[in-house]
Amino acid sequence: MHQLTVIGLGAGELAQLSLGTYRKLKEADHLVARTDQHPAIAELRAEGVALTSFDEIYENNDSFQMVYEKIVDELLKMCAERPVTYVVPGHPLVAERTVQLLIEKEREGIVKLAIAGGNSFLDPIFAALRIDPIEGFQLLDGTDLQRDAVQMRQHVLIAQVYDAFVASEVKLSLMEKYAYDHPVTIVTAAGSTDEKLTTVPLFELDRVTEIDNLTTVYVPPAVSREERLKDWSTFREIIAALRAPDGCPWDREQTHETLKRHLIEEAHELLEAIDQGDDEAIVEELGDVLLQVFLHAQIGEDEGYFVLEDVLQAVASKMIRRHPHVFGNDNVESSEEVLQNWQEIKNSEKPQTASLLDGQDRHTSSLLTSFNYQKAAARVGFDWPAIDGAIEKFEEEWQEFQHEVQQGTKERQMDELGDVLFTIVNISRFLKLSPEEAMVHANQKFKSRFTFVEACVKKGRGHFSEYTLDELEAFWQQAKERGEHG
Repeated sequence: MHQLTVIGLGAGELAQLSLGTYRKLKEADHLVARTDQHPAIAELRAEGVALTSFDEIYENNDSFQMVYEKIVDELLKMCAERPVTYVVPGHPLVAERTVQLLIEKEREGIVKLAIAGGNSFLDPIFAALRIDPIEGFQLLDGTDLQRDAVQMRQHVLIAQVYDAFVASEVKLSLMEKYAYDHPVTIVTAAGSTDEKLTTVPLFELDRVTEIDNLTTVYVPPAVSREERLKDWSTFREIIAALRAPDGCPWDREQTHETLKRHLIEEAHELLEAIDQGDDEAIVEELGDVLLQVFLHAQIGEDEGYFVLEDVLQAVASKMIRRHPHVFGNDNVESSEEVLQNWQEIKNSEKPQTASLLDGQDRHTSSLLTSFNYQKAAARVGFDWPAIDGAIEKFEEEWQEFQHEVQQGTKERQMDELGDVLFTIVNISRFLKLSPEEAMVHANQKFKSRFTFVEACVKKGRGHFSEYTLDELEAFWQQAKERGEHG
C-alpha cells in the first residue's frame, strides 16, 4: 500500500495557502479532490494542475456517511497502485469526516497517512464575525446536529450546511431550543474575496439562497435568562437563585422533609392531567414534579451531601445495568421477561435483608405498602393461583366484617375492615391496577359529583337541610348522567 498524503485547501482562494502547501500541490503526481466545489480547485486547474474529484459519489448516494465511506474505499484502491495526494476543503483535521475514517484505517494498519497543512475555516470565520473564541464556542456538524449538544451560552458554529435541505434540518433542531426569531448569520466563503455575511431570524434560515459547501451558520449566544428557558442549566440556575441568601424566603426555608407533601400533591395532579388526556396540563404538571426534583437536588448541594449530577449518574447507571437487552448483548422475547430480568438484577444489587418485606414500606401510602407486600410475597409463590382465590378471600373477609359491625367492638371492626381493604388491594394486583390511582380517581369523582350537588342546592333552596336525602340523591344521579367523572 502506497502513502496517502492529505492536504487542506484552506477556506478560500489559492492565495491563502502557504508557499509550502502550494508547492506540494504542484509537485503531486496523482491529485484527487473530495469535491470540485472549492475556489482553489478552479485556480489549480487554470494553472495546468491535473486533478479529479469524487463529486460523482455525492450525486449517486443519499447519505453523507455512505458518501464518505465510498470515498475512503476508492482512495484505498488508488493507494494500492500508486502514491495519492488527497485534497480537502479547510484543514484536514477540522470537520473532515473522510480524514477521520482514513485515520481509523491507519490505526488498523491498512494505510499510511501523511497529513499536510491547510488553514481551517475557523480563523477567517472568527475574523468575519468579530468574535473571540476564548469566550467559548462550539463547532457542530450540520449533517448530524443533535439538539442536546447545543450550548446556548456559547458562540455556536455549524459547518457542513451544504444546501437548503441541511439548513432546514438545522433550523428545526435549533428551534427546539432557541426562539423562532433568534438571529443567525450565514457566513459564505469566509476569508475570500467572495466573503458574505447574511443575518436572518432563525425561522428564515432555510430560505436564504446563498447556501453552498462554503457555508457556515453562526448562532450567537442566548445572553438573557429568558432566552434560555428551554435549557436545563437555566432551570438549575433559577432554582439556585431561589435558594440563594438573597433569594426567596420560602424556598430557603424548605427541607427534604417539608417538601414531601408537595411532591405527593404534584404527583397526584400529574396523574389527574394524564387521566384527563390534557397535554397542556401534563406539560405543566410534569414541570411541577420536575421542580420538586430540582429543589431536592439543590438542597442536597446546599447542604454538601450530593449534587444533581449524582442523581443523574445514579439513575442513568441503573437504567443501563437493568436493561442489558438494550445496552448489552442479552436477548428478551417479552415484557414479562424484561421485568423478570429487572427483578433479578435488582436483587443482586441490593444487600440481603432479613425479610422479603424489608424496604417495601411506603410511609406516604398504606395502600402502596399493602400492594408491595403482596407483590413481594407472590414472587416466592405465596399467592393465589388465580384471581378467583383472591375474590373468595374478599367475600370471606367481607362477611366477617359485617358480623363485627353488628356485634363487635371498635377494635375488632377496625381489624376486619383492614382485612377487607387488604383483600381489595390483592384483587387490584391480580388485575394489574394501582390501588393508589384507583383511590385518587374515586376521590376526584366524588369531589366532582358532590360539587355538582352543592351547586344544585345553592341554586335551589340554598341549604342542605332544606332537602331530603332522596332529593340529594336525585342531584347525585344527575351528576352521574352529566358524566361528572364516570
